[in-house]
Amino acid sequence: QVQLVESGGSWVQAGGSLRLSCAASGRTFSSYNMGWFRQTPGKEREFVAAINWNGGTTYYADSVKGRFAISRDNAKNIVYLKMNSLKPEDTDVYYCAAKPGRLLLSATHTSYDYWGQGTQVTVSS
Repeated sequence: QVQLVESGGSWVQAGGSLRLSCAASGRTFSSYNMGWFRQTPGKEREFVAAINWNGGTTYYADSVKGRFAISRDNAKNIVYLKMNSLKPEDTDVYYCAAKPGRLLLSATHTSYDYWGQGTQVTVSS
C-alpha cells in the first residue's frame, strides 16, 4: 500500500508556472506507475499525465502536451508535475495517483488504486 500527499498548488496569473509535488510513503514506490489527474467539482476526473516506474516513459493529455512535464525521483519517493504557460482553464484540483505494476501507462482513473487528497491550482486571467 502507498499513501500520497500532494503539495505546490497555488494561485498564479495566466502564463505563469507552478511545480506540483506528490510524496509517497512506503518502500515500493518504484513498483508503481504514477499519474496526475485534475477535477472540477461535479465533473469527471480528467487525465493530465502519467509516468512509468523508472521515468523512462511519459504520456500526456493533448490539452497539456508541450506545457506540462511529469517526472519522478525514486530515491526520494516523489513525483512532480511542472506546469508552464498556465491558462485559466487549467484551474482545478490536481490529484496524484499510483497504479500498481510497471507495464502499461493508463489515462483511465479507474486503473489507479491509490490517490492523494488533492491540491488546488488557480490560474487567473
